[in-house]
Amino acid sequence: MNTKPVARDILRIAVAQLTPVVGDIAGNIAKAREARADAARQGADLVLFTELFIAGYPPEDLVLKPAFVAACERAATEFAAETADGGPGVIIGTPLRRKSGLHNSVIVADGGKVIAERYKIDLPNYGEFDEKRVFQAGPDMPGPVNYRGVRLGIPVCEDIWGDLGVCETLAESGAEILLVPNGSPYCRGKIDVRQQVVIKQVIETGLPVLYANQLGGQDELVFDGASFAISADKQLAFQMSQFEEVVVVTDWKRSENGWECVDGPVSRIPDSEEADYRACMLGLRDYVNKNGFKNVVLGMSGGIDSALCAALAVDALGEERVRTIMMPYRYTSSDSLKDAEDCARALGCRYDIVPIFEPVEGFMHALTQLFEGTKEGITEENLQSRARGTILMAISNKFGSMVVTTGNKSEMSVGYATLYGDMNGGFNPIKDLYKMQVYALASWRNGTVPPGALGPSGEVIPQNIIDKAPSAELRENQTDQDSLPPYPVLDDILECLVENEMGVDEIVARGHDRDLVHRIEHLLYIAEYKRRQAAPGVKITKKNFGRDRRYPITNRFRDRG
Repeated sequence: MNTKPVARDILRIAVAQLTPVVGDIAGNIAKAREARADAARQGADLVLFTELFIAGYPPEDLVLKPAFVAACERAATEFAAETADGGPGVIIGTPLRRKSGLHNSVIVADGGKVIAERYKIDLPNYGEFDEKRVFQAGPDMPGPVNYRGVRLGIPVCEDIWGDLGVCETLAESGAEILLVPNGSPYCRGKIDVRQQVVIKQVIETGLPVLYANQLGGQDELVFDGASFAISADKQLAFQMSQFEEVVVVTDWKRSENGWECVDGPVSRIPDSEEADYRACMLGLRDYVNKNGFKNVVLGMSGGIDSALCAALAVDALGEERVRTIMMPYRYTSSDSLKDAEDCARALGCRYDIVPIFEPVEGFMHALTQLFEGTKEGITEENLQSRARGTILMAISNKFGSMVVTTGNKSEMSVGYATLYGDMNGGFNPIKDLYKMQVYALASWRNGTVPPGALGPSGEVIPQNIIDKAPSAELRENQTDQDSLPPYPVLDDILECLVENEMGVDEIVARGHDRDLVHRIEHLLYIAEYKRRQAAPGVKITKKNFGRDRRYPITNRFRDRG
């Protein structure tokens, strides 16, 4: 009996751009099963899932638990058995422990069994990635998998980004199409970067590349989907949507020039402001929902940061799941009271007022003897912030609401935030947005309701909040610029220091005052201890605090250039 696979000229590949939950093996398999059934109804021959889909990505040290890895493999084997029904086969990611070590792997299943395994060769160890500490690289360069007569190359994520020659090896050993399962997190401009990486591989191999990317928030990371394919002639063959969970079937046809995609979606890709906003919204939504919180609460100060966070929360969760608290003190202006209420009303969420005069004065009275003979200053200002933080945590404890914290990246960079005060909270959707980006997104949201948002249209952040000078209102007539340079100046210096690791001389050459640059660098370094204790938040820039930028707390280096 001749069992040699018969070459075919049409292959219908479903791309499953979905949101797994790290550690939820049963839930992830249920989602995969549903996606496969959907793909079968659409006539697919094969379903391509994303990197480590069964485990959820990134699983971090969870894969060091043998019981977890064994459970993932059992689930993969059981799912593979379901392909005996004659429907589409699957390519799905899972951790696998073999004699060669623990591998970031994919299985290819068809006809009720696993027909191939492939292991990731190039393990990323930079930025938000540290896979080398938990996985071992595949022991050998992978060859193509013969799937129903088509030789498929299956490099895994970083295998197409690095210089180890995985794709070239696949091409040289007979691969006809490269199908790449990915877990590529969002940051601004990432889609263009991914496409350039793929085009480079297309040029080097002469093969079309299908890039399937994960969707959804996982702690600080947001995976934005936006799966796509580049044809052998270096043209965009199809583009799936960004920030949307979807299963799409694409049609591939063999011609004398090889395989080409003849039918696939051409979705609109958002501009940078819409993409940043939707990333923050998706990250907040998934963090709240995946961790089982029914609702959220945040302090509504009448300022731009809390207003944008409130809008994001309503858009992500719906007005009925968002509670805002105004906590006025003697320095709270009438404008702030009005702006906070107007914003909450525009968003449709609950708004309460809890004055903090009595608790602050109570703290001051309790400390009178200890503070005798000292001048009032930052200590007394921080007592106001900490009273507010205590009230929010009390509401959280009483009602089970997660506290949304609202500090932006500019403030967190220079320590313009109070530990156990306004830094209290479970998650910060704007943690990686500089102040001027906060303003830009607030103005953008007033003119646009993003897809998937649950909030209202129209002006949801009062214009007065956008126009007025920012202030913490912790003393009489205070503004942020009393102690900080104008935010456009501060943000540029910080972006030079944080994102670009530029030296002082380079920053001064951009037109900044040398003494000011030295001061901002010093503030950046001495605030590291605060950032270590800050809530997680959505990664938006190429170098966020926490996963990407890990500086020592104890650090005496200063660039005296």
